[in-house]
Amino acid sequence: MNLNSLKPAPGAKTPGKRLGRGIGSGKGKTCGRGHKGQRARAGGFHKVGFEGGQMPLQRRIPKSGFRSQRALARQELRVSDLNRMTDTVVNIKSLRAAGLIKATTKYVKIISSGKLEKAFTIQGVLVSASVKTELESLGGRIEA
Repeated sequence: MNLNSLKPAPGAKTPGKRLGRGIGSGKGKTCGRGHKGQRARAGGFHKVGFEGGQMPLQRRIPKSGFRSQRALARQELRVSDLNRMTDTVVNIKSLRAAGLIKATTKYVKIISSGKLEKAFTIQGVLVSASVKTELESLGGRIEA
């Protein structure tokens, strides 16, 4: 295959309809523009969404919703999920390797939900106060 032998698929390129070529063509006289009005005239342009002065649909509908980019980079992790880890050192890299957080996550907070079964060393991950007391009672520690 060469660049000079490339062709569009059959039927992909149809010739444009010839307008204003007599009544027999089906597109004579008004050329498919109807009678009078802004759209019938040459240069009858109006911006997209314009409804003749009526409040446009995109302004009538109430606006709602917002997705914070900061929220997409943060994630909460349950204490019970830590029990699935084989490594005793918990940081962002080890949590990603264990498949407990998404690849895009930059900040993690461990929340108290479930029971902690073994001691961990937590590095660079936020923990709630109840998790901190539970971890220290098992002999684990938190490093900044």
